[in-house]
Amino acid sequence: MKYIILGLGHFGRSLGIHLTELGHEVIAADKNIQIVEQLKDRITHTVCLDTTDREAVSSLPLKDCDAVVVAIGEDEGASLMTTALVKQLGVKRIIGRVVSDLQRTIMEAMQIDEYIMPEEEAAERLAMRLDNIDIVDSFKVSDRYSIVETKVPNRYIGMTLQQANLTNKYKVIVLTTVKVKDGLHKEASGIAKSDTVLRENDLLVLFGELSDIKKLIEKGN
Repeated sequence: MKYIILGLGHFGRSLGIHLTELGHEVIAADKNIQIVEQLKDRITHTVCLDTTDREAVSSLPLKDCDAVVVAIGEDEGASLMTTALVKQLGVKRIIGRVVSDLQRTIMEAMQIDEYIMPEEEAAERLAMRLDNIDIVDSFKVSDRYSIVETKVPNRYIGMTLQQANLTNKYKVIVLTTVKVKDGLHKEASGIAKSDTVLRENDLLVLFGELSDIKKLIEKGN
């Protein structure tokens, strides 16, 4: 797939590098020539241009890309101007980076339905880890539901999922179990089944309401 990333700060450059490594074609633009030069060997294509300049942005293959990501975060004015410009140029899928509630309100007014708040999301995930030492990682799927990676509670070690009966007891679904190798590398075991055995040092990937998941973790130890 082909993506255009406008803005190569920490978030934009990281996104561009990862997408390139995953085999996608990425065109990344920034007005700072030094940043553009630094990343030319790590991102498919890098271009030096002012993303608030209509003529400059029009020179990009906007109609041929699968999505345009406005990754500018430090300068909210430039971010909004760039987003409005890309919208005017008829891009079908725009993903915006949002750093404040006001910016999000304006994005919604421009009918930009896809946006990300990387700093807020990272802070929320860290807060959940600090709140409960057994939570390894998490992210919200919606206002009600989350996916949480947590240690197998002690009382369930050695049981199968059928024996543990977590769905009926706590209204959560076990998506998969994860083995941790060398204390660092993770390997998912595939879609969890009723005969999947919960082993010590494995991780559970759970889907459900956060309050129900917390009940499982708190009562499971």
